[in-house]
Amino acid sequence: MEQESLFYQDLQDPLASRLRPQSLEDYVGQKHLIGKGKVLWNLIEKDQVTSMIFWGPPGVGKTTLARIIAHKTQSRFIDFSAVTSGIREIKQVMKEASDARAFGKRTILFVDEIHRFNKAQQDAFLPYVEKGSIILIGATTENPSFEINSALLSRCKVFVLKGLETSDLVELLQHALQDEKGFGTLNVQMEDSMLDMIAQFANGDARVALNTLEMVVLNAEKTDEGYLVTKETLEQCIHQKSLLYDKKGEEHYNLISALHKSMRNSDVQAAIYWLARMLEAGEDPLYVARRLVRFASEDVGMADSRALEICVAAYQACHFIGMPECSVHLTHAVTYLSLAPKSNALYMAYEHAKEDALKMISEPVPLQIRNAPTKLMKELHYGEGYQYAHDYEDKLTTMQCLPPTLQGTIYYEPTMQGSESKVTARMKQIEEWRKKHK
Repeated sequence: MEQESLFYQDLQDPLASRLRPQSLEDYVGQKHLIGKGKVLWNLIEKDQVTSMIFWGPPGVGKTTLARIIAHKTQSRFIDFSAVTSGIREIKQVMKEASDARAFGKRTILFVDEIHRFNKAQQDAFLPYVEKGSIILIGATTENPSFEINSALLSRCKVFVLKGLETSDLVELLQHALQDEKGFGTLNVQMEDSMLDMIAQFANGDARVALNTLEMVVLNAEKTDEGYLVTKETLEQCIHQKSLLYDKKGEEHYNLISALHKSMRNSDVQAAIYWLARMLEAGEDPLYVARRLVRFASEDVGMADSRALEICVAAYQACHFIGMPECSVHLTHAVTYLSLAPKSNALYMAYEHAKEDALKMISEPVPLQIRNAPTKLMKELHYGEGYQYAHDYEDKLTTMQCLPPTLQGTIYYEPTMQGSESKVTARMKQIEEWRKKHK
């Protein structure tokens, strides 16, 4: 009960709210936007802020950044939720903004989850954005190109906010333990490795990191010196063991290597295990999904072209719903890749072609396959001798498309694995036709 009274009397507001930065100097992350001399930093410093959309995952500081902009530019700040507001509320706010503008006061209208507004609601902002009655700052976790009306989007600058790096989150957590608005007066004792574990668990989300820290400290052991956080307490709060993992360290590369080699060896059980090891240690599911997309063409290729489609679909599913739900989609893709027939013929073909391309970087394109859009180009024989395959019965011609020095070179050598056996047969058929029609 002693801990409960401490937190409920003295620290009633959530930790994330108490520690919300008030200036750009205190803001953590997004250095590609607000680092000194960067685009957004310049707009804020020169007081030239226009309507904009912040696109990024949850907990990366979209609302906080909007508040800082309002404070820095001495504007009225109105926090507007797309979840609870309709056109009537929009019009009321717009009227207030117009009245304030008449007295020389700008209004920054921050709309959280702006993608939740329908077309009519979004259109209601347009005349006020055009007149300059408001500076609209919308926040969305969805792609603005698909979720924001084109008319409104064309009047806004889109800034992409990234998930915070583990080092950014550790810095934030250390600040929370030291700042009096956080836990600075409680003398909380916990190992640095625990802060790193919370940061990895948060997966780029500052709000999750601070909420987790708050839960951990709330459940810490009271000591004579202050409060002690044990590893057992931490593991209970985040429901995961302290796995040996560092997203940028050696173990990161060891585990992705283990996943790749297990799939390449068609070992389904091992591949699923290494996938789970990565995800449960806090790996970004989109990183894993990107690696699977690469594997689909590098190690399966034309032996089963469906593999690439399934992996791209898995990536999209991970983007849509995130962890932990998307773990099953990654398992689906990993299992498919493990069981698929294997061919690295595409990978080998490109590597061979790359060698020639680098050695013969200035090799001219044969005249017969150059475009000739101008009279001069035609006079220079561009396109002369071009054979349009669709004009021929077999849709094949004897025209040479490689530079003369490379004619006859073979880059892609298909295998007899899976569907690639059909590719082998087709390539043989084309080769025999060309020999016959020389």
